[in-house]
Amino acid sequence: MPLIVTGTIGIDTVHTPTGNAEAVLGGSATYFAAAASFFTPVRMVAAVGGDFHDGFRTTFTRFPRVCIQGIEQRQDSRTFAWGGKYLDNMNVRETLFTELGVLAEHPPLTPQEYRDSKYIFLANTHPSVQLELLENFPGRVIAVADTMNLWIETAKVELLALMSHIDGLVLNDEEAMLLTGHRNAITAGKAILDLGPSFAIIKKGEHGCVLVHRDGLGALPAFPTETVVDPTGAGDSFAGGLLGYMAREHAAGHFGSEPIAFETIRAGLAHGTIIASYTIESFSLDRLAELREEEIDARLDEFRKIVCSG
Repeated sequence: MPLIVTGTIGIDTVHTPTGNAEAVLGGSATYFAAAASFFTPVRMVAAVGGDFHDGFRTTFTRFPRVCIQGIEQRQDSRTFAWGGKYLDNMNVRETLFTELGVLAEHPPLTPQEYRDSKYIFLANTHPSVQLELLENFPGRVIAVADTMNLWIETAKVELLALMSHIDGLVLNDEEAMLLTGHRNAITAGKAILDLGPSFAIIKKGEHGCVLVHRDGLGALPAFPTETVVDPTGAGDSFAGGLLGYMAREHAAGHFGSEPIAFETIRAGLAHGTIIASYTIESFSLDRLAELREEEIDARLDEFRKIVCSG
C-alpha cells in the first residue's frame, strides 16, 4: 500500500547567501512526498488556494509516483506562504513573513480511495489537525508525526494527546528540548518515548541525527556535501526518504513483519540523510526533480565508506 503524507503545501520566498528564490513551491508535505517517491508511491493530502497555479502542479508531474488527487484547491482562498532569510551560517534563519491562508481554515478531506493507506506521515501542522487526519486510517501499520516549536508552545496539550496515537516522532534538537526540558538528545528522546511513541528521531542539522528506540540507540552524521544552496525542506526530505524506505522494505518483507523494528529505522536514516543532502543543493525541488536512482546509490556507497571503518 502506498505511503500517505498529510501536511502543508506552500509558496516560499527564500533568501540565502547564494541567491534568492521568489514564490517557489515548498511546504512540508511537498518536500516529504518528493523525497519518499524515490522509494515508494506516495499519496498527498493538503489544501491550496486559488493562487496555486498550473506551474506548481506541473512540478509534481516530475515525480510520477506522487499522487496529487488528494490536493484540495479552494479558489477563494490563498495558499500558505512563507518567506525566510538564511544568514551566513545557514543553520540560522529569520522568518520574514508567514501567511497562513488555507491553514487557517478547516483541514482537507481525505479521499475515500486513500483511506486504505497503511503507512502514515503527519507532516508539520497543528496537532489537533494531525490527530483528526489520523483517524481516517484505522488500518494503518505505522504512523509517524513531525512537529515544531509553535505547536509545542501553543498546543502542547493537543500534541501530548497525539503522542499516544503515533509510533514515532521526528523533530529537531531545539524542539526536543522545548518539549521535554532536556538538552541532551538521548535523554530527550527517552522522555518522548515515555509519552507514547516507540521511537523518536532527533535531527541535529549539519551534525546529523539521533535515533532513540525502545530496542536501542542509533546515530548518523550528516552527509558532508560541499554544495549548500538552500537548506529549506532538508528535514522534510530526510523524513520522506526515511519513511519511503521503511514502507518499501516492510512491504517487501526485508526486515520481517515489524515496520518499526530498530534495524529498519536505522537503515532508513541513511536513506533519508542522502535524499536531504541532494535537496539542499538547489532551491525548491529543482535538484530532486532531476535526481537519478544511480546518484542516490552512489552517494549511499560513499556515505557507507565515510561512516564505517573496515
